[in-house]
Amino acid sequence: MTVSAPTLTDIPVACVPVLDAGFLPAVLWNKAYRALARDIAGSRTLELALVRQDGTAFRWNSPLLPDEPAHAPATLHYVERVLKFLLWQKGGSRVLIAGAPELVPALAAIYAPGGARAFDSEFIGKKIFGEPLSFESVDAAALAAESGDAIALGRHLGGCRIGFDLGGSDRKCAAMIDGEVVFSEEIVWDPYFQSDPAYHIEGVQDSLTRAAAHLPRVDAIGGSSAGVYVNNEVRAASLFRGVSESDFEARIRRMFFELKDRWNGIPFEVVNDGEVTALAGSMSLNENAVLGVAMGTSEAAGYVDPNGSIRPWLNELAFAPVDYRENGPKDEWSGDEGCGVQFFSQQGVARLAKAAGFEFGTMPFPEQLVEVQKAMKAGDERARKIYQTIGTCFGYAIAHYADFYEIRNLLILGRVTSGEGGTIIIEEAEKVLASEFPDLSIKLVVPDEKTKRHGQAVAAASLAAV
Repeated sequence: MTVSAPTLTDIPVACVPVLDAGFLPAVLWNKAYRALARDIAGSRTLELALVRQDGTAFRWNSPLLPDEPAHAPATLHYVERVLKFLLWQKGGSRVLIAGAPELVPALAAIYAPGGARAFDSEFIGKKIFGEPLSFESVDAAALAAESGDAIALGRHLGGCRIGFDLGGSDRKCAAMIDGEVVFSEEIVWDPYFQSDPAYHIEGVQDSLTRAAAHLPRVDAIGGSSAGVYVNNEVRAASLFRGVSESDFEARIRRMFFELKDRWNGIPFEVVNDGEVTALAGSMSLNENAVLGVAMGTSEAAGYVDPNGSIRPWLNELAFAPVDYRENGPKDEWSGDEGCGVQFFSQQGVARLAKAAGFEFGTMPFPEQLVEVQKAMKAGDERARKIYQTIGTCFGYAIAHYADFYEIRNLLILGRVTSGEGGTIIIEEAEKVLASEFPDLSIKLVVPDEKTKRHGQAVAAASLAAV
């Protein structure tokens, strides 16, 4: 007897988002698929390895439904969605599959030029890891072993240090002596559409020089910035979107090596701002296994593992699917549906504001957020429903993230979470976790005022060992 695979419409959702009734939590769909695969006769095990050119490899495995035509659509949907998550969470360019050879041509077609996931293939494969995304069927014994050591960065507070953070509207910089901030400032800049690499390089140099003026010497420099950074090399970052490809390769890709040389080769480390945010939270809480999620212009994330280390992962959860409904909200950049950015960012607020009955027209997303925050302060029930919806969806997303991360503490921050709206988001997320996932023990926390003011700079400054 053939048992039908789960569909996208028969998964019970106990906590329905008030403004987004069609939301289909990825965590529930995946759980239903795995349960069915475990119980059905003829099930099998998929072993998957995600490998980078340098040999770094990540492994994932799961039970799969039998290789039968009736189950093929559900299995492909399940594996493609999880693979998309893994690509943006951990990152790699070579996908090795054992136990389900029929998936290889199907996935290759989806991620091929012109395919549904062509954006992801181009961005992760060529832009970040320098080669096209490839798929190969192998025997389980031939799969690459898990590798990729933790990065021993952070928590170095001794000496005279500079920490900086590069954002889309300002660059922050601080000087620190033995863990105490002695100087900090924010300088407004407009990097997005600046075509001259010197604007970016000299801007950072200017901030470093201004901070150094408040120190007797400089022992180490650490920085954070939105984007993907591998071994201090800029691989992809929206800050440099105005720079031509040739200038990016010639000056921007190794700009932090150039700056290090200007500072006489002292220890100099730069990582993604999400990682530094998580590190700052870990240092403030004196806790490890911290996933930090910032809801701002986009959804940014970073992770500190149970040993207190940063991992060599991407953690770009804005592109990670959290909603499996058909015809779900579409990411304007990648064209994919149901990704985190459409729920946990200013874009998510704007999307829900329309559903709540606000008429903002073509008003920019940051201004829409400000109007929703004003409405929340005024007691507007429409605004409350927006935050309730975000919180409910976030509760399910947290449980989904917990399938891929070991999380004991979840740090929540960003403009979307400021004020009373942030409190509502946390309350609704906790309701979901308590009712649907009582076995999860995850503490939701917001940074204290000291961490908000100086935590990012202190954590960045602490990256490099002397």
